[in-house]
Amino acid sequence: MTAIDEITYESTSRFAQVRDDLRLHYHEAGVGNDTTIVLLHGGGPGASSWSNFARNIPVLAQRFHVLAVDQPGYGRSDKPTEHPQYFVHSASALKDLLDTIGITDRVHLLGNSLGGGAAVRFALDYPERAGRLVLMGPGGLSVNLFAPDPTEGVKNLGRFSYEPTRENLEAFLRIMVFDQSLITPELVEERFASASTPESLAAAKAMGKSFSRAEFEKGMLWRDAYKLRQRVLLIWGREDRVNPLDGALVALKMIPRAQLHVFGGCGHWAQLEKFDEFNRLTADFLTDGVE
Repeated sequence: MTAIDEITYESTSRFAQVRDDLRLHYHEAGVGNDTTIVLLHGGGPGASSWSNFARNIPVLAQRFHVLAVDQPGYGRSDKPTEHPQYFVHSASALKDLLDTIGITDRVHLLGNSLGGGAAVRFALDYPERAGRLVLMGPGGLSVNLFAPDPTEGVKNLGRFSYEPTRENLEAFLRIMVFDQSLITPELVEERFASASTPESLAAAKAMGKSFSRAEFEKGMLWRDAYKLRQRVLLIWGREDRVNPLDGALVALKMIPRAQLHVFGGCGHWAQLEKFDEFNRLTADFLTDGVE
């Protein structure tokens, strides 16, 4: 088993040509462990699998075979601008990645925000390939019953898209967390460098537009949530200002085998703000043996 301090960006970095027109970047750790878990990051400016899950990957890799995927349009993956509704786009790309690297068994999926929506779409479209789901403030399942829509986080995301400045990026990142000390100058610079390239900006706009085109209903995952047969763990931060807590209620009612865990003093990034508890909760849920 690889020691935690030996798991670095460089040692885990992989590329796969999953289609003629699409190459994906991902991180792989815990090779040799029996159970595969796929980590899917959120959709904010400059997001990537490493930026969302760098601290979680080494911990989860002690028990699981971990694949942390840069979704299309993010990180070091290709950034196509012509694609179907984004959840469909990302889910089909993940299926092609698993096929390409030879993983045919069911995989558990852990998704944050946009990645949570992609994980649900994968489970709906390829149910024979999806195991349990861990979803943190997932897009598409979150239906605001009391909070205004669009939320603070979505508004700030839009501001950066139309005026991609450091100031707007930092304002967006500060909406993500309850603990403001997590938003360091280094994090802002790292995310801005990634988010402000012409390719990233074009991909982000294409992603947003895909939620309003003809296939937009594919993004309304709450309507099909009753079809999920997997066990689903919903994780929410009580202070989430992107997908507020009341957004969990419809999903909790609709998904047959759902449970909800709420962290107080926590925003949209539960995997960071509640790091130790999050890792234990996730690992226990995925290994408790109850079918």
